[in-house]
Amino acid sequence: MSGFPWFDYRRGRLHAESVALEHIAREFGTPCYVYSRAAIVAAYREFDAAFEERDHLVCYAVKANPNLAILNLLARLGSGFDIVSGGELQRVLKAGGDPQKIVFSGVGKQAGEMRAALAAGILSFNVESEAELMALDRVAGETGRIAPVSLRVNPDVDANTHPYISTGLKENKFGIPFGEAEELYARARRLPNLRITGLDCHIGSQLTGLAPFAEASGKMLGLLTRLEALGLPIEHLDLGGGLGIRYSDETPPAVREYVAALCATTKGHSRHRILIEPGRALIGNAGVLLTRIEYLKHTPHRNFAIVDGAMNDLIRPALYDAYHEILPVMRNRRRGKIYQIVGPVCETGDFLGRDRKLPLSQDDLLAVMSAGAYGMSMSSNYNSRPRAAEVMVDGDRACLVRRRESVEQLFADESMLP
Repeated sequence: MSGFPWFDYRRGRLHAESVALEHIAREFGTPCYVYSRAAIVAAYREFDAAFEERDHLVCYAVKANPNLAILNLLARLGSGFDIVSGGELQRVLKAGGDPQKIVFSGVGKQAGEMRAALAAGILSFNVESEAELMALDRVAGETGRIAPVSLRVNPDVDANTHPYISTGLKENKFGIPFGEAEELYARARRLPNLRITGLDCHIGSQLTGLAPFAEASGKMLGLLTRLEALGLPIEHLDLGGGLGIRYSDETPPAVREYVAALCATTKGHSRHRILIEPGRALIGNAGVLLTRIEYLKHTPHRNFAIVDGAMNDLIRPALYDAYHEILPVMRNRRRGKIYQIVGPVCETGDFLGRDRKLPLSQDDLLAVMSAGAYGMSMSSNYNSRPRAAEVMVDGDRACLVRRRESVEQLFADESMLP
């Protein structure tokens, strides 16, 4: 349990901070996402404090978990935000986020999203292609505004992570090819409705070593030096996010070690503000998916624990073959069996955990750990399943921060042919 300090057993019952998860299940039902406020606060403060006196901005990657309560909590702590859609922009503004602490990433920004971000007065657009640059200049001109711009450069660095979440290789869709960046910056400077503000990169997610960060930073600093030699006014250096967390036996760098490496690499550029975009590292281990066993099914080949949570609630195992530790909410001394932890969705890929040795009985509660990031944010209504409730624990209080959907809500906007 050392990897989950905000979730621990007390008298054999798993707690989130000072609230027993069985009490949350009783009050709010299952499946249910449960977050620890203290874990989120501690994670943000660890990043913020690690920079010490270096000018910086920690921009939470909203795609990791966009719940308004989480965004509001981070906004009150002083966090910035990394968004990838107009919907995320609206969420951040609704939650009280400062527009001047928002960076807008993503390869497919639409004109309407650009207009909304310009009207809000965001810190920077992280532009990912020449076509987007031209579109942003046109939209800014139509609205009578000047768009602040960073180019997201693809440094062609192998992040050594799952191919679906690697974003910094030349074959990925993200960013501007490294060899084309100088020419495009020079072109951006000549466009009348743009103002160059920064230089940006992001190489992937769930990185567990410092070498890829160091390689990418080194390439970006070389490019920064060349851009400034051309007289381009670079105010900030956005080094992206991607720091991994422990799901099972990973050993990612400590936050202080990661930040120290970034600061050391950029020591000769101390006048530039550093931006980073952590998501998973802020919220991943601050949440669990709480689920109940509906049935135990024993066959000559395998034992199945069929739970009420499913791939529509947490798709990471099915999508990435990702591992999440699964713990019994009520600890017991019964002898365990090897189980496949599966959901009720009609897909063989609907599983939350494979080959787990657990002492289980029907109606037992299980906690799927490290589910704070890319859990609820990637959930769906597949099989017409309402999305789960979300609960935030603050000390000895459990607050509902998203009601469970009803089936009626799923088809409320549909209509039949006349």
